Amino acid sequence: MRELPPPNYEYEISKLVNTYKQAMLDIQRELQRIDLNDFQQATANATLKSIADILAQLDETTSAWIQTNVPVAVNDGIVRSIIALELVNTVAEAENIVKFSRLNSDLVKAVVADTQDDLLQVTQNVNRRVRTTIRQVTAEVLRANTTKGINGTSALTSDLVANLRKQLGSAVETGIIDASRRRWKPEVYAEMVVRTKMLQAHKEATINDGISRGANYGVISSHGAKDACRNWEGKIVKLTPAAEGDYPYIGDLPNREIFHPNCLHVVSPVKRPDRV
Repeated sequence: MRELPPPNYEYEISKLVNTYKQAMLDIQRELQRIDLNDFQQATANATLKSIADILAQLDETTSAWIQTNVPVAVNDGIVRSIIALELVNTVAEAENIVKFSRLNSDLVKAVVADTQDDLLQVTQNVNRRVRTTIRQVTAEVLRANTTKGINGTSALTSDLVANLRKQLGSAVETGIIDASRRRWKPEVYAEMVVRTKMLQAHKEATINDGISRGANYGVISSHGAKDACRNWEGKIVKLTPAAEGDYPYIGDLPNREIFHPNCLHVVSPVKRPDRV
C-alpha cells in the first residue's frame, strides 16, 4: 500500500479565520464608536445596520470559501484512494483520472450545506447578542437620563460608562455555546468547524472511492499523535460493516478517540488487509 501524507488545508483555513477576526474587530469598532453621553435611538439603529452589513458580508465570504474548498477536500480524498490502491504512480496521474461519482457529488453538496449551516449559526448568534446588548445599554442610558431629570446629577457616571463599554465589548466574544456549555469565540469556532468538515469530507470521499474500487478495508494514518488517537494509528478497519474479518467498522469507532473535531487522521483503502 502506498500512502500519501495527510492533507494540509491550514493556509486556506487561516485566510477564513482572519476574515472572521477582521469582521469581529470591525464590529467592536462600531460598538465602541457609540457616544454614550449623547445616546439616541437613531444611533443604535445606525449601529445595528452597520453591524448587520458586516455580518452579511462575512456570511457571503464564508459561503464562497466553503463552495471552493470542500470540493478540493473531496478531490484529495479520491486521489488518496487511487494512490493507495496503486492504480497509478503519481499524484498528477491520479488527478487525471479523478471522477466524482454520484455518491461523492452528493457528499460535496451535503458537506457544503452542513458547514454553511454551522457557520451561519455563529453570525446569527453574534447578531442576537449585539442586539440584546445594545437594548440593555439603551435602557441603562435612558434610566440614567431619567435620574438626571429628577435630581439634576450627571446622567452617566464614569463607573457606569465603563460598565456599559464593557458590556458592548463582550457582545462579540461568544460565537456559539456548544452542547457541553463551552463558549467559543467566533473565529475559533469557525476554525474548528471548517478544519473538521474538510477532513471529514476527505475521509468520506476516500472511503466512497475505495469501496467503489473493491477495497472494503482501510488503514488509519499515523503522525505520532499524543492524545487517544495514537491508539488507532496504523490500525486496519472495515470500510463497510459487511466486510469479512475481525476488524472494527470505521463507522463504529468512538469519536472521542479518533476522527474527533480537529482530528487530523485520515484513512487509506486496501483490498487485502492480510498483506498490510
